[in-house]
Amino acid sequence: MENSFKLRLVSIILFLCCGLGAFAQQTQINGLVVDAETNEPVPGTTVIVKGTQRGSVTMFDGSFTIEANQSEVLVFSFIGYLSQEVIVSPEANYNIKLQSDVVNMDEVVVIGYGEQRKGDLTGAVSNVSSKDFNQGIVSSPAQLINGKVSGVQIISGSGSPTSGSSIRIRGGASLNASNDPLIVLDGVPLEAGGISGNSSNFLSLINPNDIESMTVLKDASSTAIYGSRASNGVIIITTKKGSKDKIRVNFNSTNSLQIKSKLADMLSTNEFRNVVQVEGSDAQNALLGSNETDWNDEIFQLAYGTDNNVSVSGSLANVPYRFSAGYYDQDGILKTDNAQRTTGNLSVSPSFFEDHLKVNVGLKGSYNKNNFANTDAIWGASTYNPTIPVYSGNSVFGGYNEAIDENGKPVTGAVLNPLGTLNQYSSTSTVSRVIGNLDLDYKLHFLPDLRLHATLGYDYAKGEGEIYVPSTAAQFYVTDGRDYTYGPQKKENKLITTYLNYKKEFESIQSKVDVTLGYDYQTWKNTTNAYEETNTLDVSQSSVAADDQRHALISYYGRVNYSLQSKYMLTATVRQDGTSRFSSDNRWGTFPSVALAWRLSEESFLQGIDFLSNLKLRTSFGITGQQEGIGNYAYLPVYTISQNGAQYIFGNSTVNTYRPEAYVSDLKWELTKAYNYGMDFGFFNNRLSGSVEYYTRKTEDLLATVPSAAGTNFDKRILTNVGNVDSKGVELSINVTPVDNEDWTWDFSFNASWQEQTIKNLSIIPGSEISNTSVGSTIDSYYFQVLTEGYSPNMFYVYHQLYDETGKPIEGAYADLNNDGTINSSDLYRYHSPSPDYILGFSTSLRYKKWNLSTSLRSSINNYVYNGLSMNAGAYGTMSYNSSQLNNLHKSYLDTGFQSRQYLSDYYVENASFIKMDNISLGYNFGRVKNLFNLNMTAMVQNVFTITKYSGVDPEISGGIDQSFYPRPRIFSLSLGIDF
Repeated sequence: MENSFKLRLVSIILFLCCGLGAFAQQTQINGLVVDAETNEPVPGTTVIVKGTQRGSVTMFDGSFTIEANQSEVLVFSFIGYLSQEVIVSPEANYNIKLQSDVVNMDEVVVIGYGEQRKGDLTGAVSNVSSKDFNQGIVSSPAQLINGKVSGVQIISGSGSPTSGSSIRIRGGASLNASNDPLIVLDGVPLEAGGISGNSSNFLSLINPNDIESMTVLKDASSTAIYGSRASNGVIIITTKKGSKDKIRVNFNSTNSLQIKSKLADMLSTNEFRNVVQVEGSDAQNALLGSNETDWNDEIFQLAYGTDNNVSVSGSLANVPYRFSAGYYDQDGILKTDNAQRTTGNLSVSPSFFEDHLKVNVGLKGSYNKNNFANTDAIWGASTYNPTIPVYSGNSVFGGYNEAIDENGKPVTGAVLNPLGTLNQYSSTSTVSRVIGNLDLDYKLHFLPDLRLHATLGYDYAKGEGEIYVPSTAAQFYVTDGRDYTYGPQKKENKLITTYLNYKKEFESIQSKVDVTLGYDYQTWKNTTNAYEETNTLDVSQSSVAADDQRHALISYYGRVNYSLQSKYMLTATVRQDGTSRFSSDNRWGTFPSVALAWRLSEESFLQGIDFLSNLKLRTSFGITGQQEGIGNYAYLPVYTISQNGAQYIFGNSTVNTYRPEAYVSDLKWELTKAYNYGMDFGFFNNRLSGSVEYYTRKTEDLLATVPSAAGTNFDKRILTNVGNVDSKGVELSINVTPVDNEDWTWDFSFNASWQEQTIKNLSIIPGSEISNTSVGSTIDSYYFQVLTEGYSPNMFYVYHQLYDETGKPIEGAYADLNNDGTINSSDLYRYHSPSPDYILGFSTSLRYKKWNLSTSLRSSINNYVYNGLSMNAGAYGTMSYNSSQLNNLHKSYLDTGFQSRQYLSDYYVENASFIKMDNISLGYNFGRVKNLFNLNMTAMVQNVFTITKYSGVDPEISGGIDQSFYPRPRIFSLSLGIDF
């Protein structure tokens, strides 16, 4: 737990100036007081001889000196820590480790445009500090809080180190617009989306080791201050800063080995050979080889990773500073897959005019190098003939065994050699990013309760890459060779924030007032150079025109926090946003919110309950907006120039034409109206604490892509404001510290969420019916999910499979649900959703003296996945697409006996509920080594186990369609930390 340096300094001054009187001149005691978790000094700690007026205070390095008699008791206390007593004796240990209080109502939490005491919060706010972050190899900051916050679901895209994560707070509020939360880094709202060369993992450009805390704002009261970008919640990231303590140097290194875990359940070599010999033709039997090749062993590897960070912090000429540098290098378990990240971070925090003007300058830079493996090899390793060798014995196609036709070329539609697919493909990228912020906070001399705050923010990113396939590769004939560079794409995000804050406590009426009024101006610019994709023969494959996308957002906002007698609290917020993405008629949106809280534990009728530490009721209502995830000019008529090969022939020459794009001139804000009801509780000095939330959310004027009426626009599908989505949910968080003493500490936390989302309307014309809107991934042009009024989003739309008396599915036999005697699309039905009903998280930590054992688990209940790999490779007809090659079958074939693929059978929609142990770690703190440095070491396993009935590779599939999944690896790591 962080305690402000100013508070400690005031404590020191008070004790030095108060003249506590003469000490008993018996025994002089020297000692040291540190934080039990961080081993950092705790200056300003009160040291009192119990029952007397004799006392002392610890200095900046945590040291203290006091005189006391034998058998007297020393009491050590500081705000935010549990008091500790030591009996004076020759055997006593005066190196004191203070344990932080589990929940401190005076703890300051970062919120939008300011800070607030945890005890005064009226909204649904969760804060996770660095000491509670998930440890180990972490490629993206989102993974730090995975499973730590109720109502927050974080799913990594795959097991690749280049993959990003999807973040959903309370399931998201939109359908086609963005469902990503707003990320605010040190006061700068970050650019959403990705960039060329790092499209799925933009957040990974921030070094997780530099992050001090992450605050999640979930309800409309806490998020409405961000207005138009807050419908999907807000995550506020605060990075580590310097202090006026002595110079501290920290180095930590985590080194890991990653191994493949569960793989696709395909036929073994012997099972495959037996199926071909028993059921295959003579021609198919002739394609069997004598080898037993494990293609997964050929493409997957033991992957090494390292994450190294060093930081220097302290004070120079009384100016706090912190500098850090980091290097991350992680191979993927798929060969040729690699991600590297080099980062630097500088924070300088001078103050002027007797601390009336505080300045913080932050500069963060990162440089990423990615090597993307060709993930088609994963499908190839699952389906390639396991009876033939890897290499052909000749130099054709680099010596890799391939299916060749009579012309010596790869057979059309053949599965390519998996190892050749990896080794004869090169895709690299470089991405750089710089994020800077300048914060000025001026406390007016003539009115110290009034502060003027200004933030200048700048976020710049550049990404580019290159793809190459040589003419010697079998892929050459599939792609006609590829040899091109793309980008650079450049993104700029500029911010000016200014606000006034008035904070005053009126002791006579026991009231506190906190008022904020502000203005924001933010612009985004996204430019991409024109590029042309060519093959190795320098023949153009496709071209992309240069692009210049820009938009701006202007905002005015105000917030009032009022507290009466620390019992009754009110928060009222209003924000008005103007966006360039809508026409002048619809440009401005107003987003208000109000929240009330009542701390019952401060009432006199509950004062006699000794075990009750905190009991607070909260309620809030607010309106937030949405305009992310859509085009910048979707309300304007835009014309696009034709590409090469699509020109109009005029005489003997070709002329580029311009085609109109679909647009809707009256686009307007998507609005979300949300209610939240919460209760915070604490018992036994907050050793048991937590919260319960119930929320409802109604999203109106959805920005959704739906079919357009024939002849009304320039596309059959348009983005427009249409329909409503309702959602509701319950969240529970519990934190418990059952044991806490000098030798033992045991704490655990648990969170649970239930959520439900329903589409209420999708019709452009009020009152009219709309057919199902197909969404999601496809296989061979088949859609498997739909949006339908009255149902959850993205439900699977399939036939109901029929079974024989033995329970075996009958090929092509589906239920006639409408009883018309014919099986057709009218018999498709909506069957479950990929979104879970319940999300659970559990973590615990056990300390014994210098040892620490901790683990984190997550669970998802009633999430469903369509097993596309089982369907796509689980029918006998898929074994032989051509006369020159055999393909392995999914083991589900042994259960179904399907001869052809049953694309829309609900047989392949599986319950993918799971329990995962994300990590388990064992650490040892060596303490001070030869009075030179502190040393600690931690061994950890990540992705320890998964318990699930899902038959696929992994039950945690973003979007719910499992086609050929890059497995998440099991990671073994060892971390070493040194503090000087």
